[in-house]
Amino acid sequence: MKDFAALFATLDQTTRTNTKVTALAEYFRTAPEADRLWTIALFSGRRPKRAITTTRLREWAAERAGIPLWLFEESYPIVGDLAETIALVLPPPSTTHDASLSAWIDHLRALKDAEDETRKEQVLAAWEGLTPLERLVFNKLLTGGFRVGISRKLMTRALAQALSRDEAEIAHRLMGDWTPDNTTWADLIESHDPTDSLSRPYPFCLAYGLEEGPESLGPPADWLAEWKWDGIRGQVIARGGQIFIWSRGEELMTDRFPELSPLRDLLPDGTVIDGELLAHDGDAPLPFAALQKRITRKTVPKKLLTEAPVILMAYDLLEQGGRDLRDTPFAERRARLDRLIADLPDTAPLRPSPTIPFTTWDDLETTRATARAHRAEGLMLKRRSGPYHAGRKKGDWWKWKLDPLTIDAVMIYAQQGHGRRANLFTDFTFAVWDGDTLVPFTKAYSGLTDAEFRQITAWVRKNTTERFGPVRQVRPEHVFEIAFEGIQASSRHKSGVALRFPRMARWRQDKPTHEANTLTDLRAMLAQYG
Repeated sequence: MKDFAALFATLDQTTRTNTKVTALAEYFRTAPEADRLWTIALFSGRRPKRAITTTRLREWAAERAGIPLWLFEESYPIVGDLAETIALVLPPPSTTHDASLSAWIDHLRALKDAEDETRKEQVLAAWEGLTPLERLVFNKLLTGGFRVGISRKLMTRALAQALSRDEAEIAHRLMGDWTPDNTTWADLIESHDPTDSLSRPYPFCLAYGLEEGPESLGPPADWLAEWKWDGIRGQVIARGGQIFIWSRGEELMTDRFPELSPLRDLLPDGTVIDGELLAHDGDAPLPFAALQKRITRKTVPKKLLTEAPVILMAYDLLEQGGRDLRDTPFAERRARLDRLIADLPDTAPLRPSPTIPFTTWDDLETTRATARAHRAEGLMLKRRSGPYHAGRKKGDWWKWKLDPLTIDAVMIYAQQGHGRRANLFTDFTFAVWDGDTLVPFTKAYSGLTDAEFRQITAWVRKNTTERFGPVRQVRPEHVFEIAFEGIQASSRHKSGVALRFPRMARWRQDKPTHEANTLTDLRAMLAQYG
């Protein structure tokens, strides 16, 4: 635990990529295999389930620190992190522990079925023998809030450096539904068979946003254009007589899309296709809201299967006949994909994402303006000669999105943020006019600068009219321009609408509240874009 805590401190205290990679690589060279495995799991979101509620942890920490619970609760939002708050209030340790990271995790998981009093005794004993830094890490394991500034790509780079291995190979090995419970370091990292898991997807190729026009990309003939679909990115894998469906977030979703099961008999073995999972009526994609109803469901009722049938809009072929095609130029991969799909029956729940012909960038910009009519967010531009790389790499894939929709709204509620913004009001509720009444319709918490957040925080403190727990109602005096990617009908919201990816585009200090938009304006946008 001492070595892992030291690693955590280094990673948490620097923003320098090289420093993080060096620290991780050194740790991976020297740590025990079980600790290495758990470190990869923790930094890739595979945390052990929480064994103890945060309510109990707060109570035990306040009792051990000899302070009233209300004082602890007042301190928590100021610090902004429960694990850190607990570490700060506890008295100095009276003994020492020297267990490894994996041993502590095993110890914590054993508490899941223990009596409450036993859990308390074990947690207090652990706190008593850990340094403040080790307590912080231990508390993060307890609370499940283990977030640190480490991307999958950065961790992969460090592993490759530590092991003198190819980064792309390591990235592929880390994909899938493995956990430290169902694999070992040797099986995950050192096995000589990279296809030992039939279901393992490839690391997804990600695109950079094109901020300006595409003229800087060179001749249009070097590029292929297609719609940027508004669905769920996924890979369909046909191996060993089975079908596996993976989301970009590495979630195995096969059972959630039973209408794709016929692909098991239609796709040749050793096929991996990258594409977009879309709700589709047979002629065109349905709004994202139709697909969203299915995302969180483990099983899908027949009614939803009928209302929102799903297809894969395919746009890349990553494996064919068991051969990895990722280093093959995109134009060839796409041609292979089109030939493969052409041989499938029309009833197959899979179709090729149509390519968009163009000769000049101006032609393509005109086409891009019609994206919303195609239920798309804009365009994808892919270099014909480019490989399918792992993660985000500038140069070969670009997303050229439409400008967001916007509406001017009045701020009516405010709530403090977390972490480094725990002392600032950063989470706001916005409303539009319905006659003389302000109707709340969305929340947003990003888009302003730190200076603007400090300015609005000072105003909120002086202009609170009512409190509802952590939420403050404020005087309706400020207008913000809210940007969003889409709008849909919603029976759960008083306004009757819900926005997709809302954020604050700017603070309209030049605009009086009576000039903010209306519910009628929102409904008109819903009719046009919903």
